[in-house]
Amino acid sequence: MIKNYIKIAFKVFMRRKFFTAISLFAISFTLVVLMATVSILDQLFAPMAPETRQERTLGVYNAVMRGKDFIQAGDVGYGFLSKYVKTLPDAELVSIYSRVTTATSFKDGFEIKSDMKLTDGEFWKILDFKFLEGGPITDADETNANFVAVINQATKQKFFGDASALGKSIEANGQRFRIVGVVSNVPVYRDVPYADIWVPISTTLDVGYRERLMSGFRAMILARDRADFDRIRSEFNARLKKVALPSSNYDTFLSVAESEFDRSARDLLGATYSTDPNRGDITIPSDSAEVIGLLILAAFLFMLLPTINLVNINVSRIIERASEIGVRKSFGASSRTLIGQFLVENILLTLIGGIVGFILSVIILNALTSSGLIPYADFHVNVRIFLYGLAVTLIFGTISGVYPAWRMSRMQPVNALKGIVR
Repeated sequence: MIKNYIKIAFKVFMRRKFFTAISLFAISFTLVVLMATVSILDQLFAPMAPETRQERTLGVYNAVMRGKDFIQAGDVGYGFLSKYVKTLPDAELVSIYSRVTTATSFKDGFEIKSDMKLTDGEFWKILDFKFLEGGPITDADETNANFVAVINQATKQKFFGDASALGKSIEANGQRFRIVGVVSNVPVYRDVPYADIWVPISTTLDVGYRERLMSGFRAMILARDRADFDRIRSEFNARLKKVALPSSNYDTFLSVAESEFDRSARDLLGATYSTDPNRGDITIPSDSAEVIGLLILAAFLFMLLPTINLVNINVSRIIERASEIGVRKSFGASSRTLIGQFLVENILLTLIGGIVGFILSVIILNALTSSGLIPYADFHVNVRIFLYGLAVTLIFGTISGVYPAWRMSRMQPVNALKGIVR
């Protein structure tokens, strides 16, 4: 039975090329946008190398120091992180690292700009970089202020070509570092691990960085288990109340230990730190669920429009095929048989559109990756996203075919033969 349905479906597709083309365009365009968007979001936030432990990692990214007439907001300082975060008792590891800054180098008389990040030894224990040569910066390198560096593959190519970089030196901002490791390129949108050059924090030219509460640093907190997040946050919030503020101009220090997705959600919605007026606790709105809800709603609304359009197209197809339906009903075809045929046609057409959409998504993501517009981008449609897309395609085809199939099953043979559709 199904085999006959499929044969009939292909004959209908070829006989009504205009409807087929419009339907395929609507389906494939919708899925291209959805799959490309999901693939990009997956690359931005899903756990993947080097952030393989992301599901049990919290970050401290920003802080606000405020008083009655003064407020200072921005990156957290090394002084705060080393004193109040580094020693959190329920954490397995805590790393302090800097934001990316621009490093200037010269090679053969040409200026080379690179993104440089200051790290400690724990940074390389929490993150799972793929080393092509050598190894990471160690705790001893940070303690002894060793002028060593890890560079990415692209930087190695710029300075040394295909030759090994281990043991060679690279100059950055007037300082010379010995290369101890080379890692695979990390995309710029993976904000925590990304850089071209990584060096120990203690080699910084900023002599006063150790005492500052606010400056260009951040922290990663690796929990032993995700269940420890509440205890870590509770202890972190308790320590915020004990921060020794730099002057009487300030009376409150606000920050939060949060996931990377929570931080992005907070930035997207413009949420700010606040204090509970009744208890004085440091709080922050939980916006990740709201952002997820908005994304789901946007996807639903985006799918709804082409689904409605396909329903209308399918109803038009029924009207055009009224006489055919009337003949088949006159020869004893049951409503169940006609509904089955029409649903198979619609699902098959949707699957074909899904395959076309998948191929186009791969082409678009590969083009975006190779364009160089986003440094070290690596966008692709993985198996998980493909299966999600396939499921969406099947739902898409079924929904858009249910009403037209039901409408077709209610047609009376006499009216159908006369072309009357009610």
